[in-house]
Amino acid sequence: MTVRLNVVLDQLVAPTEPDLAMATRQLAAGLVAVAPAGCEVVGLMPAGAADSLPSGVEPRALRLPRRELAAAWQVGMPTGAAGGMIHSPTLMAPLVKHDRVHDHDQTVVSLWDLRSWDAPDELPRARVLFERAMLKRAVKHADAVVVPTHALAGRLGEIARLGDRVRVIAGAAPSAFRAPNDAVARLRDLNLPHTFVALSGGVGTSHGLAGGLRAVAAAGRDAVVLDVPEGEEPAVAEIASAAGLPERRMHARAALDDHDRAAVLASATAFVAPAESSSWPWRAVEALALGVPVVAAESQVHQEVIADGGLVVHGADLGEALAQLTASDAALQRARVLALDRARAFAWDAAAERVWHLHAEL
Repeated sequence: MTVRLNVVLDQLVAPTEPDLAMATRQLAAGLVAVAPAGCEVVGLMPAGAADSLPSGVEPRALRLPRRELAAAWQVGMPTGAAGGMIHSPTLMAPLVKHDRVHDHDQTVVSLWDLRSWDAPDELPRARVLFERAMLKRAVKHADAVVVPTHALAGRLGEIARLGDRVRVIAGAAPSAFRAPNDAVARLRDLNLPHTFVALSGGVGTSHGLAGGLRAVAAAGRDAVVLDVPEGEEPAVAEIASAAGLPERRMHARAALDDHDRAAVLASATAFVAPAESSSWPWRAVEALALGVPVVAAESQVHQEVIADGGLVVHGADLGEALAQLTASDAALQRARVLALDRARAFAWDAAAERVWHLHAEL
């Protein structure tokens, strides 16, 4: 008898965030790679979706397009998708009443951040309403909710009554995420300097960008800010100016593809992670994977994820820590070794193994 794990792949059709699309694709590929004997992975796809799936994933088209499917699942209409083992890398899933004991049906969803509760003003209202509604459905019907850190699990416990249904399975950088051979040319095409400190985020308070830019200014470095939302570039420039960073030394860029982003991060002298939120730190983990020295503001998430792979300090001490990290070639080299060593703790195949184990446990 073949055991099928149905994975919701809506993020490969209409991604709400590039990082969620990446996580969806990487996890699906990992589930295929480490599937136990007699098990297979089926990709649940909205109607009309192109079959651009990881190798080994069997596509299953649902009846509704993505937008209509999200609306149906938000109000509890399964639309033919319920039943069997269902795993979603996001909250998007048919969260309806089912019988896990007798029918062996089970539904597991994932949460990578809690911005819809902790920083709702920084997100589109539609997304906030959808995620809050889906978490309420998860409380009623999910057999487990996966989060990437124990810190986020603790915060989730303050928001929703999930009891022992919360599981921690960390994310990772994209597989084979490395500096491309043409990194110098890519920096030139992006009109970026050769020496700089990298950061990530927009003007929202949860990103902590002001503190990060103050640290870069104090170190006398150029700053490259990645993932700046469209239209926020002028506001980011104002934050940089207020932090003491002249316009000529601040370079804001929108979301980049994996190759360009790897080129930028790998070329950075260091990466500063000033956010103190409970969100999974996607860019910091990518920096670790590339052996980039990391300086992070103290938070439960950074203490858990970065650990001794970088310097985790009080937000007010980011500038001093950055200066310490970049004081000599020896200090930088030691930081690179520590970053690479810590990065080995995160891999998508390992995450996939834990997902299979979770469903077997359920």
